[in-house]
Amino acid sequence: MERYRRLSREAVAGLPGRSVVYDRERLDVWGAAPGEARPVFVFLHGGYWMALSRHESAFMARSLSDQGVATVVPDYTLAPAATLEEIVRQVRASIAWIHREGRAHGLDPGRIVVGGSSAGGHLTGMLMVDGWQREFGVPDDAVKAAMPFSGLFDIRPITRTYVNDTIGLDLARAAALSPALLPAGRRFPAVVVVAEHDGPGFAEQSRRFRAHWGPAADLMVVPDRDHFDVVLDLAAPGSAVSRALVRLIRSV
Repeated sequence: MERYRRLSREAVAGLPGRSVVYDRERLDVWGAAPGEARPVFVFLHGGYWMALSRHESAFMARSLSDQGVATVVPDYTLAPAATLEEIVRQVRASIAWIHREGRAHGLDPGRIVVGGSSAGGHLTGMLMVDGWQREFGVPDDAVKAAMPFSGLFDIRPITRTYVNDTIGLDLARAAALSPALLPAGRRFPAVVVVAEHDGPGFAEQSRRFRAHWGPAADLMVVPDRDHFDVVLDLAAPGSAVSRALVRLIRSV
C-alpha cells in the first residue's frame, strides 16, 4: 500500500491536476488542462470496497500524460459507511460527471476508458454492463473501452468470506451486483488482465468474464506478477500492460 502511495506521489509531482467534488465525493483529474480535449482513463481503486483511496491510485498518471491521455481517479465512500449498491452508484456518477463537466477540465467525454484492480475491477465491470446509463443521463456508449485487473465479476462467493462481515451481502444482492451475471449487449473493446501468480479464484473469474464479454475482450495473463503488483505495470511505459492500455485508448 505504501508503494502505491509513493509511486502515485511521484507520478503526479509537477503534473497539472485538480480535485473536484462529484456527487458529494471527490475525484482527481491529472494530466489535462482547460482548452484541451484529452482521452481519459478512469481508474477505480481496490481494497475490497473498504480500503484505499484516490491518493494511492494515480501511479499511471505520468506515463499516460506523456502519451496525451488524462487520468481521473475517483474516491467512493468505503464500506461499511456505504452499501455496495451505493458504491456502484457513486462510480457511475463519476462517469456522468466526466460526461457532463469533463470538457471544462480538458477531458474528452467521448473517449472515456475505465479500469480498476480487484474490487476496482468489479466496479469496472459494473460500468461495462448495460442498463444503468439512462438513470445517470449519459448515452449507452458513454464508456468506450475497459481494462479490469484481477477483478471480482461474480461476487456471490464473497458472502462466504470475512469480507462479508463488512459488506453485508446476501446471495440475491450479490447476484444483482455481479457483472458476470448481468446483460452485456453492447460489447466494446476490453482487455481483462490477471497476474500469473494471482489467486486461482481471481484467475478463474477473469477467464469466465472474458468469455462472458465475448470476442470483443482479450485475456492478458501477465508473467511474474501477483495480485498486488500487476497493476503497477501501468506506471512503466514500456511494460506490456501499459502498451496494451494505450492501444486500447487509441482504438476508441
